[in-house]
Amino acid sequence: MSIKQLNKNIVKTVWQEFLSSSTWRWLQKVFVLIIFSLVANHIATSDNFLNSESYRFPLVGFLFTILFSFLVGVIAHFNFKFYKKKHFSKKIEIATIARFMASTLGYITMIYIPVNIIVVGVADGEIKLYYILIGLLITLLICFIIIALLYAQDLYNLYKLSIINAEITIDSGSKIKKLAYENIACFYSENKIVYTVQNDGTTINTDFTLNELEEKINDQLFFRANRQIIIHKDTVDQIEKIENGKLRIRLKTLIKNDAIAEINISRYKRKTFMDWFQ
Repeated sequence: MSIKQLNKNIVKTVWQEFLSSSTWRWLQKVFVLIIFSLVANHIATSDNFLNSESYRFPLVGFLFTILFSFLVGVIAHFNFKFYKKKHFSKKIEIATIARFMASTLGYITMIYIPVNIIVVGVADGEIKLYYILIGLLITLLICFIIIALLYAQDLYNLYKLSIINAEITIDSGSKIKKLAYENIACFYSENKIVYTVQNDGTTINTDFTLNELEEKINDQLFFRANRQIIIHKDTVDQIEKIENGKLRIRLKTLIKNDAIAEINISRYKRKTFMDWFQ
């Protein structure tokens, strides 16, 4: 390989790594922020239209939008980090995403109102609550769209990790083994020992309790059927209605274990189970 070709490959590799790096993602966000600030301030009033005879560059509004957008970005960033650690690392669901968006917009509102009152009071000397509220609603709508666009890819990546590529580390005495969610049929407790049953029927005893496992695993895939067992959704083979509003669950035949051959779901858990399963 020639030196010229080698240098070209090095430059190409460095550029690809840069494009996939967090630095590039931040530059993308900054670029979007600048474009948004320019557009928003140019359409805000007729004097700022580019074809207007009295056109003037909205420097004050542009800088204020940049500053406020930076604050919004900081709020969204740290709130996302909190939700990622507390919720998103375990599972991604609509309700949690809605809470993230609602709390982020709530924090933005807490900043927007006092800042806007101060800016309007200093600039105009007259505070009009109606215009502040209208501005707040428009700001929240725009922030909602931008935050959704900025974090859509991150949420999708976390979803893949929590569902598609998820795995759990099993401590079994002196041994440690990683198991993918898709290879786990269920966890069950017998004689105060918790076992992990794989899809091929292999059983591994663990150092976890079922309560500890319930906190660690994704409850979109796993369900705590009763005090003795947690089952994987794909392992359920048959659901049968029995007396007193209960359900009897049969797991797939490849799992040959008398202790988990049939699982009863109480009538109190019946609706929760069916909502989860469907």
